[in-house]
Amino acid sequence: MSKKKAFTAKGILVGILVLLVLMQFIRIDKTNPPVEPSKEFAALVNPPADVALILKESCYDCHSNETLYPWYSNVAPASWFLKSHIDEGREHLNFSVWGDYTAKKANHKLEECIEMVEEGEMPLTSYTLLHPEGKLTAQEKEKLLTWFRSVKK
Repeated sequence: MSKKKAFTAKGILVGILVLLVLMQFIRIDKTNPPVEPSKEFAALVNPPADVALILKESCYDCHSNETLYPWYSNVAPASWFLKSHIDEGREHLNFSVWGDYTAKKANHKLEECIEMVEEGEMPLTSYTLLHPEGKLTAQEKEKLLTWFRSVKK
């Protein structure tokens, strides 16, 4: 009886490993949509260089069409969650298409940026754990908040 249980546990383990290997054949599309410089946030709003750098390091991977996909974007199922997260992030805010937003919508996006940074909701902890350079210091948060408030109408 114990041999049968051991075989079953071994069979389950082998099955899981086979499934994990097969999952690697389901790849995500890592093609970034094109960026029109005339519609890009930095070109239209002209943030100071230090603010632009903070945005690039802490926001652009999920909130622009300039995503730099990390190594784990090649490993399923992590790649699937990553792609879903990026797609959702771009839906909520995409700095690459800022010029497509109406003035009212752009202002609302700035309000949301202020709220998310103030409440510590952005950048996500799941992002900063794997991208420590994206974690905002207290000074960077204050710099972003001050600048966002200065351009919000």
